[in-house]
Amino acid sequence: MLYTLCFLLFLIGMYGVTCKKNIVKMILGFLIMEYSVNLFLILLGWRKQGIAPVIEDSIGPDMLITKSVDPLPQEMVLISITIGLGILCLMVAIAIRLYQKYGTFDITEMNKLKH
Repeated sequence: MLYTLCFLLFLIGMYGVTCKKNIVKMILGFLIMEYSVNLFLILLGWRKQGIAPVIEDSIGPDMLITKSVDPLPQEMVLISITIGLGILCLMVAIAIRLYQKYGTFDITEMNKLKH
């Protein structure tokens, strides 16, 4: 069920990117898609009653292997967040430059002004 909700969130973001004509709404759709992928990656490493993968004296190696959560998806999400932040800054900078040039965020108006 949780994976289905991640997919639904991804589809909402995809709708925003493909169907909206406003650049700001397209950027928000892209962010929703990115967050749904991050949520999916976190859910891949989630385990019910999981423990942190830290070696301690009270936790034996057998319990650590069977009960610990997977730290790799968490690390992938941290990297994804930093890359996504850089891409967001680039998209906002391009949107600001387009607004300065055309005076609107609407893509259809930009196409009309170009010709």
